Amino acid sequence: MKLTKKKENILLGIWGISVIATLGSLFFSEILGYEPCKLCWYQRILMYPLVIIYGTALFKKDVSIALPGLILSGIGMCVSTYHYLIQKLPTLEAGGACGLVPCNFEYVNYLGFITIPFMAGTAFILIFVTHLSLLKQSRGK
Repeated sequence: MKLTKKKENILLGIWGISVIATLGSLFFSEILGYEPCKLCWYQRILMYPLVIIYGTALFKKDVSIALPGLILSGIGMCVSTYHYLIQKLPTLEAGGACGLVPCNFEYVNYLGFITIPFMAGTAFILIFVTHLSLLKQSRGK
């Protein structure tokens, strides 16, 4: 399926979000030295392939090959939401034991609510919703 310039730009935006999220997670761990918890690793496992998936779809100008990205971002939304709830709701923290680094530990907490899982979740939601709108546009033509 040939992409219009508008759809190609939307796909570029999705790819850009995944690149920024990936670089952000690498910045926190490799530059600032924050050790990821187990749930952070799961989110990375779901985010990092999105750079390749959407980059390939953009290069080939075919959104249909990016379907795995929709699935991974949907799962990522769920993992990020769960992780964020563990951080913010004491009843869900399950003792905070999730590995060497507790999953309820907050390395950052901007404005009292923006934590690393919140940022990852925002990226997953943006990717998922934008991909859905791209699919809707492709079907509506």
